[in-house]
Amino acid sequence: MPTLRVYLHGHMLQTARAGTFPVMAVLQRTVEAQGWTVAFERASGQAPETPPPPGDYALYHMKRPLHPRSLTMRRAYHYPFWQIEPVAERWRFRVARAAFDPTGIDPDAAAAFVRSLRRRVLAGPDPVRGDHVLVPLQGHIRQTRSFQTMSPVEMLDAVCRTGRPVVATLHPSEHYDADDHAALAALSARHRDLTIGGDTMRLLRDCAFVATQNSAVAFDGMILGKPAVLFAQVDFHHVALNVAELGAEAALAAADRHAPDTARYLWWFLKQNSIDAQAPDAGQRMLAAMRAGGWAI
Repeated sequence: MPTLRVYLHGHMLQTARAGTFPVMAVLQRTVEAQGWTVAFERASGQAPETPPPPGDYALYHMKRPLHPRSLTMRRAYHYPFWQIEPVAERWRFRVARAAFDPTGIDPDAAAAFVRSLRRRVLAGPDPVRGDHVLVPLQGHIRQTRSFQTMSPVEMLDAVCRTGRPVVATLHPSEHYDADDHAALAALSARHRDLTIGGDTMRLLRDCAFVATQNSAVAFDGMILGKPAVLFAQVDFHHVALNVAELGAEAALAAADRHAPDTARYLWWFLKQNSIDAQAPDAGQRMLAAMRAGGWAI
């Protein structure tokens, strides 16, 4: 009898073992109904280097799965939506490779869904279309990584060259060293309309658009109806302006008039291409994702 070992940490592990973590409760019921057992294990700080025990399978929370009998699970930006994937990079997820097709999605149902989602996860006054561009920075700002079109510092310089007011915010969980801060200071000295720092979510509500590598802030911007210019690969790229396809200058120039159907897109992304842990078919979607990942369950 195979055992699915689910590796979690902290409060997630405690609530999963107590049966009070809803998505894990659905997962456990679903897997046990297939004749498997489930064990919730404490996750280590690093991606596991050894495969699960013979005959067992492993599911990691936001860790790279390195073995055929392992998959990764991560929240699809907001509860109760999740993804189970054989890779850790969001731009390689199944939804990232799928073609967005709004056909058959009721626009009224989609709009109501997004209004409800906005009230729940981004409560506050109605968003307005202001003048400033929000640039939520992530990590490694002086490096160009394989999934990026340019470094974050180069991205910020490109946005500033539009002549618009720009606010770049720092990620609270990232470390920025002295050279990083010096690079940002040099940009501030060169571009008078650039501000470094601020409350990202407050600035999001009244920005003109979001320019980023692949920050989840751009996904939240879509919930608020904000256009996104992406300088890197990500799973939610379909209705954004992609620098890899258009070039930075053209993508940024198009942002003001860009008005994609974000309501139907968010319905497609979350309701049709993620696991809604509260939906009646959540268990079947979990099984489908595990089977798509190569598991015989």
